Amino acid sequence: MKARVLLGAVALLLSSNAYACLQQESESNNTEGTADGPLCSGTTVNASIHNRNDVDWFYFDTTATGDITVNLSHTNNADFDWFLYRASGSYIASGQSSANPEVGTYNAAAAGRHYVKVTRYSGTGNYQLTVSFAGSGSGGGGTTPDPVACDYGPRPSKPGALTSYRVGTTADTCVSLDQPALLLMGGGADVDAAFANRVSPHIQGGNIVVLRTTGTGAYNSYLQGLTNAASVETLIVDTQTKANSDYVDWVIRTAEFVFIAGGDQSAYLNQWQGTKVQDAIMHVYQKGGVVGGTSAGNHVLGQFIYDPDGVQGAISSEAVTNFCHSTINISTNFLAIPQLNGVITDTHFKQRDRMGRSAVFQAKLGAGGTVVAVSEATSLYVSSNGQGIVDGSHEVYVLRADGQTQYQQTACNQPVIINNLLRYKLLPGQSYNLLNNSTNVSPIRLSIDGRNSQFYNPTNPY
Repeated sequence: MKARVLLGAVALLLSSNAYACLQQESESNNTEGTADGPLCSGTTVNASIHNRNDVDWFYFDTTATGDITVNLSHTNNADFDWFLYRASGSYIASGQSSANPEVGTYNAAAAGRHYVKVTRYSGTGNYQLTVSFAGSGSGGGGTTPDPVACDYGPRPSKPGALTSYRVGTTADTCVSLDQPALLLMGGGADVDAAFANRVSPHIQGGNIVVLRTTGTGAYNSYLQGLTNAASVETLIVDTQTKANSDYVDWVIRTAEFVFIAGGDQSAYLNQWQGTKVQDAIMHVYQKGGVVGGTSAGNHVLGQFIYDPDGVQGAISSEAVTNFCHSTINISTNFLAIPQLNGVITDTHFKQRDRMGRSAVFQAKLGAGGTVVAVSEATSLYVSSNGQGIVDGSHEVYVLRADGQTQYQQTACNQPVIINNLLRYKLLPGQSYNLLNNSTNVSPIRLSIDGRNSQFYNPTNPY
């Protein structure tokens, strides 16, 4: 069953899925005994200090003597410190200045378990912690996700009721993957360059699976031609029974790229959430593959999902008139991809004037929430370090709040009034880091007043 965020809720849900290399903090980790981990060398962890009493502990294991370098970066209005410990005793190194990032190295540390504690000197907010060290112990280490095993066994028998289309080999092509990536596509015309220049070199001739609940195998030859994939298989997974079949599970897990086609994101959640499909998609991400989608397939990638589920789609001119408009339903707990923690996506963006409804989405998520909105014939390819780059014909927009943003009126049955929301417009070739919100693109301030027929300020928000 889908987990739905109640209308008007503003608290962000934290992802708690376990990864071979920790990439997202999981509370409660306020003591050494509840330390979060394992950290892997060079892999960034995204975390936050929630209040003045919050303390975060992390652990990692080394198998060789060598230097340990700690890099802590954080929001501009905070001052956070770190402390490095062995398995016992007081701290052996620390970063306690006002620098951002706060970086330090302990030379020639002995092998064994170590801990990093992050505390606040002042302020609260998000931070990124990266620890680099020589040698890795049990449960972690290195810079890659799950190792490639290529031991998924033989392809199971296909259920008679399952429709699938395939080009290429029936075998699992074993590929050594590095860090995972995401492909957010905005619908309409697909972006050839994203598949050919981003996905193709990443998957190195591996296998591709296309997921949908209705449709044909039209993507198969198209994607194989752009990526030189060993195979492309489209699965029409329109029931939970099919979503729990061993065949569907095997085809997804053996893929290096999972692409969720356009369609109906509510149908995807209704049939896939809580099934083997959900777990298998995350497996592909965790082993270092690419997970992507277009239109509805893009919508289901974020931690938060616009989920109309039987009602008419939300349009901006209606959404801004009532914070709890019946067309605005938001669900969660499908995928847990670190780069999209706290994120809701939108698609067909500029072409269908979805700035107003996305501003309402952002207000529902609250100050920590982010909207990543992709226009048609456009894509955002996001690396594991959070860096996203735009390809295609139009723009990607990012909406988020800062200290100047005011949610003046966000109550049910009342017009929405939001002041000074940050709006970034990213053109092809430009980039934005979803993990630390860094970019060379300057934002504008966007305000929404649902009491007026012309509810945007500036009047052209694009």
